[in-house]
Amino acid sequence: MTTLAVGASTADDAERIRRVRDAKSDAVSRAEGWRRRGPLLPALIFMIMVTQIPFVFTLYYSTQSWNLVRPGSRSFVGLQNYADVFRDSQFREVAVNTVILIVGTVLISVVLGLLLALLLDRVFLGRGIVRTLLITPFLVTPVAGALIWKTAMFDPVFGIVNFALSPFGVGQIDWVSRYPLAAVMANLVWQWTPFMMLLILAGLQSMPRDILEAGRVDGAGAFALFRELTLPHLRRFIELGAVLGAIHLVNTFDAIYMMTQGGPGTASSNLPFYIYQRAFLGFDIGQAAAMGVVVVVATIVVATVALRLIFTSFTGKEEAA
Repeated sequence: MTTLAVGASTADDAERIRRVRDAKSDAVSRAEGWRRRGPLLPALIFMIMVTQIPFVFTLYYSTQSWNLVRPGSRSFVGLQNYADVFRDSQFREVAVNTVILIVGTVLISVVLGLLLALLLDRVFLGRGIVRTLLITPFLVTPVAGALIWKTAMFDPVFGIVNFALSPFGVGQIDWVSRYPLAAVMANLVWQWTPFMMLLILAGLQSMPRDILEAGRVDGAGAFALFRELTLPHLRRFIELGAVLGAIHLVNTFDAIYMMTQGGPGTASSNLPFYIYQRAFLGFDIGQAAAMGVVVVVATIVVATVALRLIFTSFTGKEEAA
């Protein structure tokens, strides 16, 4: 019995010592973690101040009936602003415009970027100069780019587009007034095609050349090589470019403001510009805040799903989105 008691006591002491060591190890690891995260705390605090605190105020304003042209009319209305947003026919029209603007711009930019990347993947005289010139539109300030397209490209009298199409019988068309959404999309495609081109070109240059050589030895033609080897390899890069472009294009404001002012009517308005009109032209703070919250939530949901799909594609892991 004495031997058994001594053995149990020794086992208890060993267990107690192990727990103390584990506790000390956890304390050290937590201290090390905070030491490593310490330099990032100022940036985290700054990000919270400029993003999260304003969003909290936006949530608060979205529950208020507050129009700046009616002093003293501010009152709590709960979720009434959100109900009004979903009943607003103009909001639905602008949401459709936003989807058309994003999807159309991304698809056209990806196709043009893919064609230009295939061209620049070949060796030819002056390839560096051509590559630099093709990248230039992405480096132009969006406001300057919008003014270039409005005044130099789409001007009905002196515009380059009408001049180039005049041999085909095209008259002095005011493209911005007649096709406002398409005019804005043309400007955005011009700016985003270089980004897609660079991303796809990086994917092309990361592709092993021996695979293509093996395909040529097996008798595959250029189109078959592109369809069976090149395009599957580029799928991840194309998806990544499409997601990043769509996330940025959701916030498009400057091009619409400089080219069309959202008109005629709401024909070329997107959600950010419509929210701006409600807040700073209609002075309806409650409705504008509710629209902003709806747009932010919808964007977060779509972006989260898309980014998870992209990360799954790059890591090769089948994770639940």
